Amino acid sequence: MTVTSLERLGTRSLKIHLRVGDQIGLAIMRGEYPPGSVLPPELKLCEMLGVSRTAMREAIRGLIAKGLIESRPKLGTRVRHPEYWNHLDLDVLRWQLEVADTETYLRKIFQLRLAAEPAATAVAAENADADDRERLQAAYQAMVDAGSDNVLWVQADLDFHKTIYLATRNEFFWPLGQLFSVALKESFRIAALGAHRPRALAEHHDVLQAILDRKPDVARAAALTLLENAAADLRGIRGHDV
Repeated sequence: MTVTSLERLGTRSLKIHLRVGDQIGLAIMRGEYPPGSVLPPELKLCEMLGVSRTAMREAIRGLIAKGLIESRPKLGTRVRHPEYWNHLDLDVLRWQLEVADTETYLRKIFQLRLAAEPAATAVAAENADADDRERLQAAYQAMVDAGSDNVLWVQADLDFHKTIYLATRNEFFWPLGQLFSVALKESFRIAALGAHRPRALAEHHDVLQAILDRKPDVARAAALTLLENAAADLRGIRGHDV
């Protein structure tokens, strides 16, 4: 077998075990395998999903690493309680979003943002380097340039907020930035339907300027104002609290 053939086989195997992990992960999120339940035996799972034992074992290892399941000799592979899941893992988050109630999801995301983002913005004002400030300015300019294009606006808005977390220069904030880059797409998409864009641009500029001026307290207050008004916008659009 040639190197090229081996590479193709490896790529195909990788895609298969990721697909299998997706299927089992989503089944767990949907409650088909509730916490404490034991997954079917390996051979049964292979038959159910039409894959090899190698692909299944890779998928199971991936789910163990994400905290969803644990495997013990003679006891089988058991689904763990959600408190042990790695909720910052992007696959876990994606699976949850696929099955979550939208209102509950938006409320929980805003609770986390209100707790974390003003603090992250203040830390970014203290620690952002020249590259961070340049990226933040570029993301803000992309929001301005988006005009009435909702798709471009949402992506630029996501980039702006993700850059804030990266600009903290604190690696413990970075996973939150990665999480929000996925988790906020739905709320930003909904918010983009409103008529608040001019005000939102001004509020993002206030956040940007406070970070550029290295004023942590001003940055914290600006971020809080932005978030509170964003929540109000969503309430107005959806008619529900967040």
